[in-house]
Amino acid sequence: MSRAVLPPPLPQFEVRLRAPDLSAWLQGNTGVRGFTTRESGHAGPHVALVALTHGNEIAGAIVLDRLLRAGLRPERGKLTFGFANLAAFARFDPRQPTASRFVDEDMNRVWDPAVLDGPRRSYELERARAIRPLIDTVDVLLDLHSMLWPSDPLILSGASEKGRRLACGIGVPGLVVTDSGHANGRRIIDYPRFTDPDTVAAANLVEAGLHWEPETVETTLASVAGLLRHAGLVTNDPLLPPPSRQPLRLAEVTLAVTALTANFTFVQAYRGGEIVSEQNTLIAVDGTREIRTPHDQCLLVMPSLRPSRGHTAIRLARFADTLSAMA
Repeated sequence: MSRAVLPPPLPQFEVRLRAPDLSAWLQGNTGVRGFTTRESGHAGPHVALVALTHGNEIAGAIVLDRLLRAGLRPERGKLTFGFANLAAFARFDPRQPTASRFVDEDMNRVWDPAVLDGPRRSYELERARAIRPLIDTVDVLLDLHSMLWPSDPLILSGASEKGRRLACGIGVPGLVVTDSGHANGRRIIDYPRFTDPDTVAAANLVEAGLHWEPETVETTLASVAGLLRHAGLVTNDPLLPPPSRQPLRLAEVTLAVTALTANFTFVQAYRGGEIVSEQNTLIAVDGTREIRTPHDQCLLVMPSLRPSRGHTAIRLARFADTLSAMA
């Protein structure tokens, strides 16, 4: 058996972004703190852009703050700008940028109705419960995220066909990954309103790049622009970058690997977006369990080089045919 190498110690991450001042948007106008809706006065969908689901992922907040300050308004329908985990964001310290992901628990693992309706309490659960009535009115949602470990940007569309079509309509980033989420809880894009085949509402999650890099802000902005054009809320608004259509690649997760021990280690420091050419290639060891590629041309999706026990360590995916841009 090949030996796995121990993961490197957590590096010192350079923060090349300045956290935005969100004081102007904290009160909001929706009855939900941190959520602001702008209406066109014309019929159309309700689109929501959500940042800070994780409090240290500030690129999305920078983009929403920029668009709010610039006065972006929809040409039809209504547009909601939301800052989700405000308490975690308030703790953000560029000297310890990984410490403010959440307060009590991951806010992107609590969107199961049984959990939301249950007795358990935490800051993130109470916040999700407060946001939920607004989410129940949303037709299209884009959850703005970034990544700790090196990876190509991508859109996670969930498992539904409508989620996949939405991702292809957004078009940026050009890699669309369909998946069923995490073993340890549901994301906001997994909320039943967005996964129920009997509703038209759909949601995607964009992973726009490394947490604290300027390029991640620009990718996030391009993704937001793609969504707003696809949904018909804007056409040629000068506040948004021009359309950036690129060949789309669609991949489907065939195996989501959860770390079962505290000793999960990769055989090398993989980067998200790498392709392992051969089936049965050893990529990691989790205690005595070997993690091997389930098929040829296996796409490595968002490897977490230091996964915690019970959390997703990596997703393994298979490419579908290269897609042409879908409007």
